Amino acid sequence: MENTLFPIFLKTHHLNFLIIGGGNVGLEKTKTLLKQNHLAKITVVSSEFKDEFKTLIKQYSNLKLTEREFNQTDLDGKDLVVIATNNSFLNQQIKQLANTKKLLVNAADQPDLCDFYLGSIVNKGQLKIAISTNGKSPVLARRLREYLEREIPENISQSIDNLNLFRSGLKKGLNHRVEKLNKVTSVLVEPKENKSFLAFKMLYIPGLVLFFLLGYIVSDYFSVSQLTGVFSYLPSEFYYVLVIGFIAQIVDGALGLGYGMTSASAMMAMGVSLPAISGSIHTAEMFSSAVSGYTHYRFKNVNKKLLFWLSIPGVVGAVLGSLFVIYIGSEYEYIAYPFVALYLMIIAIRLIALALRSNIVKKKIKYVGILGLSGGFFDAFGGGGWGPIVTSTLLTKGRPTRYVVGTVSLAEFFVTFAASMVFFSKLGFGYWYIFLGLALGGVIAAPLGAKLAGRLPKRLSYVFVGILVFIASLRIIIKFV
Repeated sequence: MENTLFPIFLKTHHLNFLIIGGGNVGLEKTKTLLKQNHLAKITVVSSEFKDEFKTLIKQYSNLKLTEREFNQTDLDGKDLVVIATNNSFLNQQIKQLANTKKLLVNAADQPDLCDFYLGSIVNKGQLKIAISTNGKSPVLARRLREYLEREIPENISQSIDNLNLFRSGLKKGLNHRVEKLNKVTSVLVEPKENKSFLAFKMLYIPGLVLFFLLGYIVSDYFSVSQLTGVFSYLPSEFYYVLVIGFIAQIVDGALGLGYGMTSASAMMAMGVSLPAISGSIHTAEMFSSAVSGYTHYRFKNVNKKLLFWLSIPGVVGAVLGSLFVIYIGSEYEYIAYPFVALYLMIIAIRLIALALRSNIVKKKIKYVGILGLSGGFFDAFGGGGWGPIVTSTLLTKGRPTRYVVGTVSLAEFFVTFAASMVFFSKLGFGYWYIFLGLALGGVIAAPLGAKLAGRLPKRLSYVFVGILVFIASLRIIIKFV
């Protein structure tokens, strides 16, 4: 069936709306209209009202509540009518009465009684997009709205204002204006450089650093003539850690988090010392986070203000966490193991809770510096957790995934770098074979992890990883307690 709807955007400040029904549907319609224009003149008629209406009436002087049954005179002086009752016969009567007065009607969940639809609305500053499925699938319209709200950047209004200023400064005729506007906006539709190739180019510098670092480490243990048999000198733990690094990178590449907690829980099960676990994980992550963070920065996925308030406290927390785990790992390892395992269990539960969360409402983020400080401390203390702590907190506050992941990824580089320097200065590089196993396993798994990104059911994957880490940590607690 052809969609013959004609979309328009109404200036609602001079219109009078009538909503009939004070239940959940009427409340939803009222809040939708007020969200688009908090000065919209709205009258709601109903024999009873939800309690939340009492809160709204205190906030909006332009909202009027009439507590009685609908009366034909309620239509007088109104411009648009929204019917939100569950009485089909009454709805049909209201529709007929309104149309005789030349009024347009919207009836919730009754497309046959609608003269217009209230579609799902994407609101980003000056940008507004209305989505309609011709009354057939409100759920699909809502999903499309949620997708666009995630993908459209928060600062789109700045681009609109800049283009408006540019347009206003063009003094010549229409053809000249169109030509100039087409030129400055052509970058939006030009073919972009392949992201995979760009990420590959970004591997040059960190790859060279890693190469020379490994060369320096190997030169202390092996001569050139011994390099052919180098693997015979490696401790057996190296091969186990190689597999752990491979699996952890698959998890992180596919889900965007979980590298540290997966690696830490597995190496604790092997009996690796806590400082060596955290030190090797952060040294390995330093290189991957550098590439990931710079890639996000190039693609403008980074909120600089948020980056500042996460990075500096995060570095302080990472330094404190590293010193703490070195101290307790050397003096009180038998006691510390169960506590770190308990921490990983809590992170696993948090990950599962994030996966099972049904809807996310945007809320104000308070104490970002404390979030960064605690995330850096516990990440260094437990060998992982920066992503599950910081990323999950920001996502549950309703922030766009693109900016959260991009900003947290770049901040992670500074956190892992600080932690690595502390471990290196205090412990030397005696855990080099653990780092080497993690790094090589991660490099081998990186292409496969990237290929799986976005293809696995995210909720199910989060729950699966959370359960595995929870079980592994529980076994460690039982073993030591």
